[in-house]
Amino acid sequence: MNMAFKKLLNGKRFILASSSPRRIDILKKAGIDFEVIFPENIEERNISSDPVSHVLELSKKKAESIAKRVIDSLILGADTIVVLNGEILGKPRDSEEAFKMLKKLSGKEHLVYTGISLVDKKEEKTLSGYQLTKVKFNQLKDKEIKDYIDTGEPLDKAGAYGIQGMGNFLVEKIEGDLDNVIGLPLRKLEELLIKIRD
Repeated sequence: MNMAFKKLLNGKRFILASSSPRRIDILKKAGIDFEVIFPENIEERNISSDPVSHVLELSKKKAESIAKRVIDSLILGADTIVVLNGEILGKPRDSEEAFKMLKKLSGKEHLVYTGISLVDKKEEKTLSGYQLTKVKFNQLKDKEIKDYIDTGEPLDKAGAYGIQGMGNFLVEKIEGDLDNVIGLPLRKLEELLIKIRD
């Protein structure tokens, strides 16, 4: 296990409140010991038009939904959104919506926000924070978008793309934390773990 995280967790049961394979993968690669418990189905639309409030509120709701069901645990909730010109692009409902999202993002710069929340059940503490990354898309042809949607990858992802998967070709450049675009900024997690121990 990553020594910095091992020290911060100090033997405490650590739970990821997410069904996201990307977040699970990030924690595994970081060598963190954790369990996964899926949060209850939380309505992700119409939370807040402000991106920061949106991701902080949803990440907190996810963590708190698990906190009700466990004892003496540290629970991590996370939520990622794509924002283009102030418009929040969550997960597409279907292929048609995925196409519209990717067409909008084509050739443009957008922002990726991930909110993360930690709930320490025993100490009754909750802390939240967020990370922001800028992403610039390549100019995309309609056929490229349709072929990508046909892979099925975009349908469970904010903004209808996965930078770590087949969607890598969509991206011209990023400014900031790649883990944040994938769905879990580890440096922000470490910051919150340090603060919640104080």
